[in-house]
Amino acid sequence: MSSRTTLRRHAELVDRMVNTVGIDLEEKAMAGQIDFDGISDAVLNCVGCTAPEDCEHWLALNAGGSDSAPGICRNSELFATLKAGKRA
Repeated sequence: MSSRTTLRRHAELVDRMVNTVGIDLEEKAMAGQIDFDGISDAVLNCVGCTAPEDCEHWLALNAGGSDSAPGICRNSELFATLKAGKRA
């Protein structure tokens, strides 16, 4: 898989994950809770995952929403911080 395709896949996974757990990244960025470098870092952190298909499976099972990201998510702590209204 090309690096561009990989980045797009993981950017989509991050987007789907934040939507599933009820986080609006644009709103969080405008509130100063996360900057755009932080969002980029989250995508790059996701790229380092060796099992994105596990994430895709979890997202499919939780399409209706979830209170938190699964423990397998490399960004679960970041998402919990943002959901709690704290600065990342």
